[in-house]
Amino acid sequence: MSRFGFKIIDFYIIRKFIGTYFYAIVLIMGIAVIFDLAEKMDDFVSKGAPLKAIVFEYYLNFIPYFANLFSSLFTFIAVIFFTSKMAYNTEIIAILSSGVSFKRMMFPYFVSAFIIAVFSFLLSSFIIPPANRVRLEFENTYVKKQYRNTDRNIHRQVRPGIYVYMQSYNTHSNIGQRFSIENIVDGELKSKLISDYVKWDTTSNKWVAHNYHIREFQDTSEVVRHGTTIDTTIFLSPSDFSQRLNIVETMNMFELDDFIEEQRLQGTENVDFFLIEKYSRVAYPFSTFILTIIGVSLSSRKVRGGIGLHIGLGLALSFSYILFMQFSTMFSVKGGNIPPIVAVWIPNFLYAIIAFVLYKFAPK
Repeated sequence: MSRFGFKIIDFYIIRKFIGTYFYAIVLIMGIAVIFDLAEKMDDFVSKGAPLKAIVFEYYLNFIPYFANLFSSLFTFIAVIFFTSKMAYNTEIIAILSSGVSFKRMMFPYFVSAFIIAVFSFLLSSFIIPPANRVRLEFENTYVKKQYRNTDRNIHRQVRPGIYVYMQSYNTHSNIGQRFSIENIVDGELKSKLISDYVKWDTTSNKWVAHNYHIREFQDTSEVVRHGTTIDTTIFLSPSDFSQRLNIVETMNMFELDDFIEEQRLQGTENVDFFLIEKYSRVAYPFSTFILTIIGVSLSSRKVRGGIGLHIGLGLALSFSYILFMQFSTMFSVKGGNIPPIVAVWIPNFLYAIIAFVLYKFAPK
């Protein structure tokens, strides 16, 4: 029987693949929630987190975030588990003996991997970010300590030709010490404001510079003004100094692109970290195909040791992939020698080679 080019065996494998995938998510995320609850219980009690908020604001958003984060791992476990079981029950031998090639047998696996990859990409790029906003707000309120900006000698280009400097910034009092702002046009300094400190006025929603001096350059003349306080616009708000790096987890793909461009304009040092988040939203779903090939190639042969051996080898490979991904991205962020897009895609490239080799030696 065939429907849209699919055969009964295709629907059988797809149903097994997707079913085992979601079963693995439910099983492992159930364990993860228990461990996370045990770890954070003291924080919840000491800070008076309401039960309703714990369930609906935190864990209801915690589960899809971490389930999608390790989607490739769940895919690998699912492939290894049900394919090993098919091989142990000689179903793989029966399929190949009936005239179906190994390449053709891979078709339903790729269809399933495509469904999971697209689903994962849509989740990470557009659906999970709003949920992360609620989850992170809960964590900042009931779990994590108040954020403090420890940056020194802060330089920001807030607009083309407009540069802001602060020696330090206190996120609690919203005060920036040793403040200056420069306006440069065509490579020439047009004006510069220097003040002892600048403070955010919550009433007017403006910055107030204290003990300021302003130098304005007009052709060959220079005008100097000074005073006690003056309102100034520097195209920044206190939230720009109080954001944790994981703020990018709350942005969809379009918002993330705009945010990265803004951070580039401001000369932020963490642009590579944000780029890794962007590229990972494509690279992680793509790894579903690679790990599917590795999983099928490893587990389609009936071996002594059965399913346990396959699962052991599969877990070793999948965890090595995740570990390698963490190392490559860390070197990009910390060292700066590896471009973010290369750091994110190197593990996929290397494990694609492993997948190709294993596919060549898989039973035909």
